[in-house]
Amino acid sequence: MNISAFIPGRWRNFCRSQLFICLLLGAAVLAVYLQVANFDFITWDDDMYVTENAQVKAGLTRQGIRWAFTSIHAFNWHPLTWLSHMTDVQLYGLKPRGHHLTNLVFHLANTILWFLFFLWTTGAKWPAALVAGLFALHPLHVESVAWVSERKDVLSTFFWVLTLWAYAWYAAAPSLRRYLLVALSFGMGLMAKPMLVTLPLVLLLLDVWPLGRWPAAVAGPGGGKEERPASVWRTVLRYWPLLREKIPLLALTGVSCVITVLGQTKAGALVPFRVQPPLQRLANTLVSYCKYVLKSIWPFPMSFFYPLAPIPWWQTVMAVLGLTAMTALLLYASRKRPYLGVGWLWYLITLLPVIGLVQVGGQALADRYTYVPFIGLFIIAAWGGADLADRWPQFKTALALGAGAVLLACLVTAWWQTGYWKNSDTLFVRGMKLNPNNYMAYHHLGMARSNEGRLPEAIELFRETLARAPAYPPGFNNLAIAYARQGRYDLAAPLFKEAIRLSPNNVSYYRNLALAYSQQGKKAEAEALLEHIKWLSGKR
Repeated sequence: MNISAFIPGRWRNFCRSQLFICLLLGAAVLAVYLQVANFDFITWDDDMYVTENAQVKAGLTRQGIRWAFTSIHAFNWHPLTWLSHMTDVQLYGLKPRGHHLTNLVFHLANTILWFLFFLWTTGAKWPAALVAGLFALHPLHVESVAWVSERKDVLSTFFWVLTLWAYAWYAAAPSLRRYLLVALSFGMGLMAKPMLVTLPLVLLLLDVWPLGRWPAAVAGPGGGKEERPASVWRTVLRYWPLLREKIPLLALTGVSCVITVLGQTKAGALVPFRVQPPLQRLANTLVSYCKYVLKSIWPFPMSFFYPLAPIPWWQTVMAVLGLTAMTALLLYASRKRPYLGVGWLWYLITLLPVIGLVQVGGQALADRYTYVPFIGLFIIAAWGGADLADRWPQFKTALALGAGAVLLACLVTAWWQTGYWKNSDTLFVRGMKLNPNNYMAYHHLGMARSNEGRLPEAIELFRETLARAPAYPPGFNNLAIAYARQGRYDLAAPLFKEAIRLSPNNVSYYRNLALAYSQQGKKAEAEALLEHIKWLSGKR
């Protein structure tokens, strides 16, 4: 019996040709990232997510599963991320190899899914392959894959792409059953990382291109004339069916936003306006949008942390002019080439949750934030290159060789950058070399030295941290812990007090100070702090 007779023509053709592209993408991912199998955990959140997290270290337990769904830890509510870490511990224990390989498997799956999604929705094999290849190999994506704590990135993106698949299937023949699958995939993505809150807006972009469902857009990736409704009311009526079907998804977005903001507020993770005023945030947002675009082309230097710094006024002005001009140009050109506007708006919209308007932490930008947003820029590059090849066939070979050279350069650079994530020493020493004022590099290397029992080195590194960031509470706390481990409680107690002054809602700082008082024989002070901890825990 000829099995292929039962396979639709498109998929028979896929089995013969596109399978090679999938294998090539997989081989490229493995060539870059298989080295992570020999990497260690690092002292930057891996302790909070895995190695020092009692719930995760216990593996998959009823109590752990209940905790994953009912608690806000590490500043977020992402139960599926916790369950994935628990599953890793259940399978591999605390050996880092398995945890790293799980990240690798998800990145590999995401790469293939991106390729197949764009192939299915556009039928354009080589542009789809280029988008997937850039996603797989771009060096700014190393952080999302090589860092165990960024499991939430690769896991949430897996559900992001599954949601797009489900939505394209729904768009082909709308039904309640298919829509529920879209909502389910989206909901699971939100439970892996709240960055998916912008996904309903991305679905509206897909309605324009490549799905061609938007009334004012041409169905399919080609050009055409735009229809102009005669009135606002007719415009609303025309677009309402597509807007209405996103309302349940936007409701899920709203719930996720509320949970995330409440959790981060209670944990004290949100940077207050007195520390970073609104105008400074806006300036950093505008400049960061431009920096990410530049880093998509020239990613150097790449660091695990980019400290916030004052933005010169001229950079803000240049950013406003550049973003305005680029947006106007691409939206104007999208009348004939819709992928230009879709790709650019994809980039702008998907970066919104992490661009800095709501500041969490002290970073100005982060490589990991580009994992999904860069897909928009890759769309512009891939389909723009295909259009150039169609317009000037004589340059098709040169364009193909150029794309291959870019992918090869990305592969080499990503492999090189991945090596810095081998352990805490390689990562944080590199951070110090790139920026001597990178206080986080000193701090986390100090934590590594403290864990190794090299307390004098750790103390010196924590002092260097505070010299660069004199209002950084963890710096005071960890310096105090190092002194306490040396039995120097008289030096530790004032530092714990300063950490509490800077972060008055952090229960662990009160607990550490209570222990220091207890060791000094100050029982009354220690008991008073323990009572305050009970009150503070009840308040939270």
